[in-house]
Amino acid sequence: MQSLNRLVLFGTLIAATTSCGDVVREGRGPMYLVIDRLLGISGGASAGEPAGTLRSDVITNMTSPAPCSTTNVCPTVFDDMGSVELRLVPKNLGTPAAPTVPTSNNEVTITRYRVVYKRADGRNSPGIDVPYPFDGAVTGTVPAGGTLGLTFELVRHDAKREAPLVQLQNNPTIIAVIAELSFYGQDRVGNDISATGSMLIQFGNFGD
Repeated sequence: MQSLNRLVLFGTLIAATTSCGDVVREGRGPMYLVIDRLLGISGGASAGEPAGTLRSDVITNMTSPAPCSTTNVCPTVFDDMGSVELRLVPKNLGTPAAPTVPTSNNEVTITRYRVVYKRADGRNSPGIDVPYPFDGAVTGTVPAGGTLGLTFELVRHDAKREAPLVQLQNNPTIIAVIAELSFYGQDRVGNDISATGSMLIQFGNFGD
């Protein structure tokens, strides 16, 4: 009987520890941060509409303004931007008769983000196979019961001047990566909260 009691107690402790671990990974606040939409915007003169897949041009041949012209093109590097739409969802939804209503204490202010590039083939060495990861600053507040739209830098100028992207300027190869984007913030009472999404980026020297 004592052995059985110890086994039951051990199992209970494992379950409790697992549950606690899940809560820690999701944040201690009462809300989930949800990414409703994540889009990329190509930079430069050929900047297009926001799209779920970003075609990132590593070099753009500008023909204006002067001294750039059709006979004197100016090879130029542009960064690419991203846009995200965020909202909050209560962890405890309540009941149909008494649903949980977020308050101003649940508002989350986003202050930074991180971009990590990965390849599907597992070749992920920064500066060799993929661009270097980086952290950026972006600020906005997700209102209780509303949404927040933010624009941020997705591909840096410097990334296109470094390996492996700089080699694509005179190379027909296309490098496809998955950009993993994480957004970080705090609610009004100091609880940390974050959300992560992904986007496909195709790097290459596309026609201007």
